[in-house]
Amino acid sequence: MKLVVATGNRHKREEIYAILAAQGLRGVEVLGLDRWPELPEPPEEAGTFTGNALDKARFVFAHTGLPTVADDSGLEVDALGGAPGVHSKRFSPDATAEANNALLLSRLAGEQRREARFRCVLALVSAAGERTVAVACEGRIATSPRGVGGFGYDPLFLPDEAPGRTMAELSSAEKNTISHRGRAFRHLPALLQELLGELLGELEPSAAPPPEAQ
Repeated sequence: MKLVVATGNRHKREEIYAILAAQGLRGVEVLGLDRWPELPEPPEEAGTFTGNALDKARFVFAHTGLPTVADDSGLEVDALGGAPGVHSKRFSPDATAEANNALLLSRLAGEQRREARFRCVLALVSAAGERTVAVACEGRIATSPRGVGGFGYDPLFLPDEAPGRTMAELSSAEKNTISHRGRAFRHLPALLQELLGELLGELEPSAAPPPEAQ
């Protein structure tokens, strides 16, 4: 069975492939949107993580006809009323990681409450139906960026499960173990089995990673 991962973001795609490779799904070939260069960027205009994830998966499924998984994720900061939330990617006018992080720090200047979370909603869409799952990774916002790994807000996010280190200071394996996206995609085998079990037969772990994750 072919499964499309609906993202044009190279960093996110590499992260997803690594997560799926660690699970090693037997009989599932994972494809990225680079296989369909004519396809425009999937829409993200729903206003919620769930709505965006479903819209992206539905958009790609309608074009490819293949089971499609998409995620939408973002950073929620308690002191900012949950912002940037679904606007995480375009939080600042420049919409770059550096500008977004700088704006976040300026908004939190002098703020003692720095609790935050990365939230992720995963959507699977196929001819057999649709499924979603939502997860979160709790933490705090640092006072300055640290680390060179990851992307986006990772240099500012201090996950509760890695005390004293930002996401950008973790190895890829460490990050994928605790991250919102890693947790969400670990639900994928169960979602595939639930939705496509009759087509797949029994899904079992395999030592071989998906072809594009190698």
